[in-house]
Amino acid sequence: MSVCVIGAGLSGLAAAHALRQRGIDVVCLEKAPDVGGIWRQPDAGERGPAYRALHLNSARQLTGYSDFPMPDSLPLYPRHSDVAAYLRSFADWAGLGDHIELRTEVLSVRQAADGSWTVVSRDAEGSERTRSFSQVIVASGHNTLPDMPDPLPPGAGSFTGTILHSMDYQDGADFAGQRVVVVGLGASAVDIAADLSRHAERTLLSVRRGLHIIPKQLFGLSVDLIAEAPWFTKMSFPEQRAWVEKALLVARGRISDYGLPEPDHPVFSSAVTISDEILSRIRHGAVVPRPAIEAYDGDRVVFKDGTEEEADAVVYCTGFRMSFPFLPAGCPATEDRPVELYRRIVDPDRPGLYYLGLIRPHGSITRLVEAQARWVARLVDGEADLPAPDVMRKEIAAYLGGIEERYGVTRGTSIQVDFGAYLRELREA
Repeated sequence: MSVCVIGAGLSGLAAAHALRQRGIDVVCLEKAPDVGGIWRQPDAGERGPAYRALHLNSARQLTGYSDFPMPDSLPLYPRHSDVAAYLRSFADWAGLGDHIELRTEVLSVRQAADGSWTVVSRDAEGSERTRSFSQVIVASGHNTLPDMPDPLPPGAGSFTGTILHSMDYQDGADFAGQRVVVVGLGASAVDIAADLSRHAERTLLSVRRGLHIIPKQLFGLSVDLIAEAPWFTKMSFPEQRAWVEKALLVARGRISDYGLPEPDHPVFSSAVTISDEILSRIRHGAVVPRPAIEAYDGDRVVFKDGTEEEADAVVYCTGFRMSFPFLPAGCPATEDRPVELYRRIVDPDRPGLYYLGLIRPHGSITRLVEAQARWVARLVDGEADLPAPDVMRKEIAAYLGGIEERYGVTRGTSIQVDFGAYLRELREA
């Protein structure tokens, strides 16, 4: 029995470790020169969703692996380089080095007639290799392709400045003395706007729709530690929502007090943005909120309220589209179809193919990924079994129905999970 793990970031390392703990033969294929996923990209100068100002938004106690905690010497919210070094040290501690093939890109994953999986990969020298595995775990991440508005506002083609996606943003110092518009209100947008405000001549934050901005700490506790606290998890969901909304009103007041659009939905009915900085930077005048972009006009950006500003650059922080080009078409989703996985991991129609980390929780992802890895390792080892495909499809349908009722139908919501409930489900599986 041998298993191929694709990706050596946080999820891939968790999968490889869980399998090796059970004595299962594993090969982990990673196209980058080292382990660590997005956390190693900024110092490597590579294109990707990470940037030099990137820090953890979750506390180190919950972001480190349970078997190998992050050192107490690190700050509560370590920067990207600290996380990259930690993941490398975890791989060394877990003895995964001999099982990881770096600079190896996966080209194709296909299921054979006997149920095994054929994986075609290419190494740094360009040599291709075809291997057969009993199972495949996809842990390569889902922040893959830049998601730009299509079409861009009128006049974008003749805009004299630079238009880029956050995927291509590295350092605010690259924009020193410039006038920059940041589009979006998600995690990348607020991080990049705060970073730019220390270098750019003027930083604008263009926001189409209001989101709930949550500080990293409430009442002196990291919000992800609150999310796992027994006193919080024993509350019903309406009670949790009411508690958080009251705490946010005390901690920061109304979002509209900062010149941002008030959210049109209750907290936890859409993605939330965790940031200690952006509201402070707005209050200090370092970041100036503006509505959505209406059009471009030469060297100017025109906003929906009729105001306009000269700009040298516009950074679209509008998210990503998942892409798994090495998998068969439609795996695990298409543009018009949500992700349909049993327990957010298993495709009922493709036994032996698993996905790790293809989730979006309110809170730290590490505990969830570890629980996913341990459950998959039990499946591979034969200690646990999957139900019949029709039972799995019923679970998927019920889950997606609840997601639609709570979040509506928007791209990306099908991978949303509630931290406490999902962790219990995996641990009890």
